[in-house]
Amino acid sequence: MTSNILAIDQGTTSSRAIVFDGAMKVAGVGQKEFTQHYPASGWVEHDPDEIWESVVATCRAALKNAGRAASDIAAIGITNQRETVVIWDRKTGKPIHNAIVWQDRRTAPLCQKLKAEGREKLFTRKTGLLLDPYFSGTKIAWLLDNVKGARARAEKGELLAGTIDTFLIWRLTGGKVHATDATNASRTLVYNIATNRWDAELLKLLRIPASLLPEVKDCAADFGITEKALFGAEIPILGVAGDQQAATIGQACFQPGMMKSTYGTGCFAILNTGDDIVRSKNRLLTTIAYRLDGRTTYALEGSIFIAGAAVQWLRDGAKMISRAADSGDLAAKADPKQDVYLVPGFVGLGAPHWDAEARGAIFGLTRNSGPAEFARAALESVAYQTRDLLDAMKKDWKGGRAKTVLRVDGGMVASDWTMQRLADILDAPVDRPTILETTALGAAWLAGSRAGVWPKAKEFAKSWALDRRFKPAMKEAERSRKIAGWRDAVRRTLSSA
Repeated sequence: MTSNILAIDQGTTSSRAIVFDGAMKVAGVGQKEFTQHYPASGWVEHDPDEIWESVVATCRAALKNAGRAASDIAAIGITNQRETVVIWDRKTGKPIHNAIVWQDRRTAPLCQKLKAEGREKLFTRKTGLLLDPYFSGTKIAWLLDNVKGARARAEKGELLAGTIDTFLIWRLTGGKVHATDATNASRTLVYNIATNRWDAELLKLLRIPASLLPEVKDCAADFGITEKALFGAEIPILGVAGDQQAATIGQACFQPGMMKSTYGTGCFAILNTGDDIVRSKNRLLTTIAYRLDGRTTYALEGSIFIAGAAVQWLRDGAKMISRAADSGDLAAKADPKQDVYLVPGFVGLGAPHWDAEARGAIFGLTRNSGPAEFARAALESVAYQTRDLLDAMKKDWKGGRAKTVLRVDGGMVASDWTMQRLADILDAPVDRPTILETTALGAAWLAGSRAGVWPKAKEFAKSWALDRRFKPAMKEAERSRKIAGWRDAVRRTLSSA
């Protein structure tokens, strides 16, 4: 039996597909960017059909580039941008509206209304989440309330809803399977992470018919078979996880206390807490890390909305760089005597502040400030935000006082300057693996292990390999001064300031 696995990595700004061979090495890649839609301030949308077309195209490209046919693939694993949600017609598969993206803030008024009614503790107790526009539930409610005829059609059972994984599974299987996995379900604001079920009380509060929602499966499970016409042969879909959980798996963080942070459009740090549902007192999220063989492993998560997106802003908005890869070299040229801080609240601030109304701000500018200082401020903002998350995790988790080693992945970690600055600000080692495609690798492992052609978790963990460890080198006095400046800048940026 073949041991090649096709991983679909459907992200916020592009879709990727990667063929991994039996040695779990990259054999072929396909990637395609798609359009970002900003219909109003704080609103972000994607065209689901464009996402679908990009996924099919990248899968075909990855197969071609790997020199494999669909019949050479043992299984497909899917990982996806979480919280982004689609509603579509059950019969035709046509979306009723653009997908509302995880970054979108349009449901802030609904979240505020529910908070004012004293509902946040109920949602947090059941889902581990906070009442924030980030999550899928209020986005589904908005679509039902604002797309003409949607609520009536939903109540008649004519519509289906789901995060991007669910939409792709439905399309890949020709409408035969409406399913998701426990990690994606745990990000909807209507899934009880203790009972592992959609929660009737929360659905009622958001006025979401249960018939809209998919079946929830383990991360490694049978999610159906692709239609033969798509790739030339049927391929079973055997693994699904939201992108941050997939990266946690790809980094082999299977033991409690292990931590990874992914630096893509946003930044997401996940700490494995094992069987413990840790209730955060510092406004972190309690979430499902993965569910395998019916057993749920939990995690604490800190979500930063803007990480790599700050570098994209330097390139596309401020036009200070022509390539994102130039940011590290430019930052290295910054004047060390200038303390310039960028608080990247372009779509609000995530953990531990959860301020949907905050907006981006820059502090410490002088007449001598230029592109180099802006680049350094953008990259340092990621390090400072990660430090805020790490400090909160140490307060929340009983084992958090141990010295942390952070495993990192995502596009930003290719920059040595950025990773060194991250280690300096954290005052902790930062480990960059040899395989940076950890999100796709995690999805591939789920599918490959389920298919019986890749190793089980313990053996897979032994295959994790270090590319480079970045050790802190900044003097404590400088680190303390810089962190104090950052916290003052954040305080001035918060909407309640």
